[in-house]
Amino acid sequence: MTNTNEGTLSSTLTALATGAVQVHDLTAPLSAETPTLVLPEPFANLNDFSLEEVAAYNAPGPFWKHHNIQTGEHIGTHIDAPIHWISGKDGKDVSQLDPQRLIGPAVVLDFSAESAANPDFLIDVEHLRAWQEEHGDFPQNSWLLFRTGWDQYDHDKQAFLNLDDSGSHTPGFSTECAKYIADELDISGIGVETVGIDAGNAGVLEPPFPMHYYLLGADKYGITSLKNLDKLPAFGAMIVVAPLPIVGGTGAPTRVLALVEN
Repeated sequence: MTNTNEGTLSSTLTALATGAVQVHDLTAPLSAETPTLVLPEPFANLNDFSLEEVAAYNAPGPFWKHHNIQTGEHIGTHIDAPIHWISGKDGKDVSQLDPQRLIGPAVVLDFSAESAANPDFLIDVEHLRAWQEEHGDFPQNSWLLFRTGWDQYDHDKQAFLNLDDSGSHTPGFSTECAKYIADELDISGIGVETVGIDAGNAGVLEPPFPMHYYLLGADKYGITSLKNLDKLPAFGAMIVVAPLPIVGGTGAPTRVLALVEN
């Protein structure tokens, strides 16, 4: 006799095999051209991603091809672990993240129109409450994915970072919204299409970079540089977040997949 758990997994696997459930890749391809965060002086920046050929079916390796890679932890689509920020410095590194929280319901909140009108747009508490009034409470263990349309720029570093003399202009969250998500919502984390989980100019807010400060300090996680959120429904999809389990890591490149019923 098949128990309930086996039946649930079996039906999911059947749905994947028959195409009743479709898998969408939310991950930006990772290469030397991937747009990366640029911190102003005197702050230090991470190394961009690069490949170094070691062998390519030649004398160093006649039957194989392989590379060394070099990359910062927070390059491309990646996860922020609690220890990435001073408020979570006594928390989990990326190898210690709870696997049960890396798979869960995906909730997509669409702010693409607001972000197109104002690249410095900040999502506020009232935006989240309005969504809940329409659709109900956010599911337990869910990931809130904020669609801003910013993935359209992921091939163009200048447009993606949107830098000028006054800083970077990309959408993000108000201080009040960051605190509300951290303190009031029973979720696993949030995801964004921009280079970081805070707005481009969030350094001028109080505290600086409030989503980092409040979210990571509350043992919640953040993922960045997502793509294809326009292919997901507002709710009903499942997300799979798969970071490299780097011991001591403050973050890691991450493959992010979404399962959606056709």
